[in-house]
Amino acid sequence: MIKKELLLGDEAIAWGALNAGLSGVYAYPGTPSTEITEFIQMHPLTRERGIHCNWSANEKTALEAALGMSFVGKRALVCMKHVGMNVCADAFVNSAMTGANGGLVVVAADDPSMHSSQNEQDSRFYAKFAMIPCFEPASQQEAYEMIGEAFDFSEKYQIPVLMRVTTRMAHSRAVVEIGEPRQQNTLHYPERPRQWILMPGNSRVRYKTLIEENKLFEQEAEHSRHNRYIDGPDKSMGIIACGLAYNYIMENFPEGCPFPVLKISQYPLPTALVQRMASECRSLLIVEEGQPLVEEMIRGLLGTPIPVKGRLSGELPRTGELTPDNVRGALGLPRRESEAASQLTMPRPPALCQGCGHRDVYTALNDVLREHYPDHKVFSDIGCYTLGSLPPFRAIDTCVEMGASVTMAKGAADGGQFPSVAVIGDSTFTHSGMTALLDAVNEKSNITVVISDNLTTGMTGGRHGTPRADLRRTGRGARTHPRRGTPAQEHGGDPPHDPRRDRIQRGFGHHPAPRVHPDRQTPQRKKTVVRP
Repeated sequence: MIKKELLLGDEAIAWGALNAGLSGVYAYPGTPSTEITEFIQMHPLTRERGIHCNWSANEKTALEAALGMSFVGKRALVCMKHVGMNVCADAFVNSAMTGANGGLVVVAADDPSMHSSQNEQDSRFYAKFAMIPCFEPASQQEAYEMIGEAFDFSEKYQIPVLMRVTTRMAHSRAVVEIGEPRQQNTLHYPERPRQWILMPGNSRVRYKTLIEENKLFEQEAEHSRHNRYIDGPDKSMGIIACGLAYNYIMENFPEGCPFPVLKISQYPLPTALVQRMASECRSLLIVEEGQPLVEEMIRGLLGTPIPVKGRLSGELPRTGELTPDNVRGALGLPRRESEAASQLTMPRPPALCQGCGHRDVYTALNDVLREHYPDHKVFSDIGCYTLGSLPPFRAIDTCVEMGASVTMAKGAADGGQFPSVAVIGDSTFTHSGMTALLDAVNEKSNITVVISDNLTTGMTGGRHGTPRADLRRTGRGARTHPRRGTPAQEHGGDPPHDPRRDRIQRGFGHHPAPRVHPDRQTPQRKKTVVRP
């Protein structure tokens, strides 16, 4: 029975995966992808069918676990934000070589305009690089349908599939028609087991096969119902619109677009359709969210016999999200009149929440460093505590990517910096910081590592259930200095920052330096967690 639901794009993907016979979702939280896994966790079908839905330690372990589920014939979904693709790149690229048995779909949620990210990278490049098919829905309904088709495609060709969405698709709502769930796959093993052992002899054979299979992937894209050539009477310009950008074109032409439009939502690039448009039109406009992947490919494919316009040529903005308004100029339409922004509501910069333990950590750290070590440098990491760069703290000097705080502090110390301090959260530490700490311990680096532990993945809404470690035992196992900090609870729950200040001050000067471990829950976390 068909029913209609008002869903976020993320929720449409989640529901589509459940109805496609999903057996497990593996993910690390990150905006704008988080709601996919949350929706699956809360859906009654998950409990009814025993679908795996726990968070993973990082994106690499998530993809590897999903690859294992695919190996035994079950359908697995992997979810992450775009920078998570960097973390799982080794597993992702090599999954094209192993192939898939049960359907395997990786959802990468890109963040143009960097609403909650450190860059604007485009995940479609990973699909092209790895020679893996990529789906890019243009609507919530298409996202729901496409995720099931991606699982079917994965099993038909025994290949992982990447689904790329962007922030507006993930976090906007539309009415979606929902169908009935199909049954889960039964346990079964790969028909080509040799290619799952990536020894050079096996991989050389598999690589040739993968190249040949990409011709089939392109044929599928040529005939996909999601890649549509919509003719128009005005041949002065042809428009190639990728994924969500198709909506921005059609919004500007409510009565129908006068120009021919090629909607692309499935890759590899359908070159025959592109060549048809180039042969019929006097110029091309490429409208795509993110980086100019298709524009660059078309310039190379056609050798620019006709003008190709888009982000590279300046008709569209080179950075940031597209909108119906900034697309209008490229379409030759006049700018819409709009109201000026209200002056009554003033912008409020982000800040650490009241009661957050990170506040005490930075207050104590600043007191010690500014009083005793004027030449200090503090290397921070990805998380709520990155807000320590803003007033009133101004406590950190760098923030690059997950886990970089510890290794950058180590490198600075190697170059003679003292004191060299790393600040990292508990979830980021278990994500990517532990191996960095091992390097520092093995070389007896003179650094101080502050693990600011709030017992949750707070930056993306307070995830419960993300893998975490007993950081005190982890520190002893990594052979950090025994004179390390003690949890705040030993000082009676919510102490003033003075005990932390004393512990941090004692942390400097030792060789190897101890790991300081302030440990305080968020107020919200205290309501739901009882510590042993």
